Amino acid sequence: MTRLSNIARNSAGHPANRQRGFSMIEVLIALVVLAIGLLGLALLQTTNLRYTKSANQRTQAVNLAAELIDTVRANRSQAAAYAAGITPGAFDAALNTLAEAGCQASAPLTAAANIARWNCEVVEALGEGANAEVVLNGNEITVLVTWGDEFWAATPTFGSGRITLVSQI
Repeated sequence: MTRLSNIARNSAGHPANRQRGFSMIEVLIALVVLAIGLLGLALLQTTNLRYTKSANQRTQAVNLAAELIDTVRANRSQAAAYAAGITPGAFDAALNTLAEAGCQASAPLTAAANIARWNCEVVEALGEGANAEVVLNGNEITVLVTWGDEFWAATPTFGSGRITLVSQI
């Protein structure tokens, strides 16, 4: 007579399977799935960094353009000086000023001092490739700010940042 009581049985009454743990192939497949997921998260983080930096530069450009419009609005009699003083070629001097002393307001708040300070702030906030142009047409002022967006330089869709702000003074 055979003794069946010596055979291990599971809760359903069938002989128990003696395999325990995971096989090597199961572990390798789990590692591959985990690695693909981590690579996806790394790519997502890199893309997020690009968008955040670009959005920050756009925000700074809009704030700088709005600040200039408010400055011109407060000093309407000198509006033509702002339009003549802020041209794409004027930013080389601002780069030198930034390297020497930073962007600080000088004691006499003249249009020329405001222009120099604003040019310096644009270069400081948006980088060496930043430029601006101011066009005055009657009571309407247009401020165009451009900069090199380093994160999107290789992407033909973006490449450089550009904002245009138009307002009545």
